[in-house]
Amino acid sequence: MTSRNFSIETIGIVGTGAMGRGIAQIAALAGLSVRLYDANPVAAGAARDYLAETFARLTAKGKLDQARSAAALAKVSGAQAVGDLAGCDLVIEAIVEKLDVKQALFRELETVVSGRCVLASNTSSLSITAIAAGCIDPSRVVGYHFFNPVPLMKVVEVIDGLRGDPAAGDALMDLARRMGHTPVRAKDMPGFIVNHAGRGMNTEGLRVAGEGVASFADIDRIMREQAGFRLGPFELLDLTALDVSHPVMESIYHQFYEEPRFTPSPITGTRLAGGLIGRKTGEGFYRYEDGKQQVPAEAPAPTELPQSVWISKRYPQAYEAVAQLVNHAGVKLDDGATPAADSLIVVTPFGHDATTAAVDEALDATRVVAIDALFPLVGAQRRTLMTTPATRRAARDTAHALFAADGIPVTVIRDSTGFVTQRVVATIVNIGCDIAQKQIATPEDIDLAVMLGLGYPRGPLALGDALGAPTILTILRNIFSVLGEPRYRPSPWLARRAQLGMPLTQRDAADSPTEAQQ
Repeated sequence: MTSRNFSIETIGIVGTGAMGRGIAQIAALAGLSVRLYDANPVAAGAARDYLAETFARLTAKGKLDQARSAAALAKVSGAQAVGDLAGCDLVIEAIVEKLDVKQALFRELETVVSGRCVLASNTSSLSITAIAAGCIDPSRVVGYHFFNPVPLMKVVEVIDGLRGDPAAGDALMDLARRMGHTPVRAKDMPGFIVNHAGRGMNTEGLRVAGEGVASFADIDRIMREQAGFRLGPFELLDLTALDVSHPVMESIYHQFYEEPRFTPSPITGTRLAGGLIGRKTGEGFYRYEDGKQQVPAEAPAPTELPQSVWISKRYPQAYEAVAQLVNHAGVKLDDGATPAADSLIVVTPFGHDATTAAVDEALDATRVVAIDALFPLVGAQRRTLMTTPATRRAARDTAHALFAADGIPVTVIRDSTGFVTQRVVATIVNIGCDIAQKQIATPEDIDLAVMLGLGYPRGPLALGDALGAPTILTILRNIFSVLGEPRYRPSPWLARRAQLGMPLTQRDAADSPTEAQQ
């Protein structure tokens, strides 16, 4: 296959819904000529009217000057038929997510456009190779996956099909930068980068809720305030809406041939069937009144402190952090080799549940309370405790009072392998590592795509490095040892780097680019 030079100045967009309009907006503002086509004869005109209103609103707010607004709108025209896209250098498809419909459109486009026109699909879940398979020339078919709302979500995935010409993908990378977006490059695999990496937060959050460990609101609070994410899994699902996110979960699961890491939850299927879709319908995992999320209030923390506290020394760093909180609260620290008969017993498991920690250390489970020490305890925004099934109410309540004594909110959950943060974060990191292991994208692009596409505080690989790859590996191995579920098996990328002391963000030494290549 001979590589071609693709020069892009005129773009055709097929499908003028939210995605098509968003792509048209950033393209026109970048000075590109845009032709809008939709199977609905009035839709292209309505889309241009929408863009005119959008540019006027941005101008009124001072975010766009009048001259640039007028110039951008002048670049946008409607097309009455597919044949009107003949002079385009690039045609982007943003229509229904049905493979046969997309294939038929691309076959029709091939009869219209020149041999130097790139054909791109904005699909979020279908194979680019499969879309291109119906074309005479599959080499110029590329995935160009934007995120909604396009003007605000500044990342776009460029996906090369198996028969793709790299020059076509290169041209779309350059075009993305010209339009003010950050491009990331991916192989043609289910979910590409962002939707693939996003399985960790949602599927594991649903798994935690499905085990009855904590409420939807408590899981969200923990992930937001303790782990530092912008949204918890159920807030995120309400935002994206289950009529969108549940089919994507099922699609990726089946495309990976029932990979256990991506197993969907019956929770979302049932709620979708019941119409509890999310924000846009006024009720999902939360109710929304006048667009405002209704969150159940937290009960006040107990106030009676324990007489003394014995802390497990299995994890020395965690012991020191807990001991600092105990001393700060003015509670006696029981420093005996075994707990005194009247001491509250605190364990700090990583991956194990409180029950396993109690049994492994031969502790009285009726007095055992576990605290999550994955994230810093001193100066935290929230702390999480969990109990064994045998823990007495008095032990639970005095532990709650102790760890809330400095005014930090505390969430008490039922026994869980890996609390909430440990299992969700470890799953996020592990899936990110597996994306790198499969060479779907570079470590740099994986982290960049996830931060920009999902709004995570760090990309999965950088997050694993911040918490320590050996710690993440320990968590996964301990969860697996208790539950025996293959969804928690560590990625080879994670296991090898943890053992070698290498950062998760580092490529294999033999694959790292030389200075001349950088």
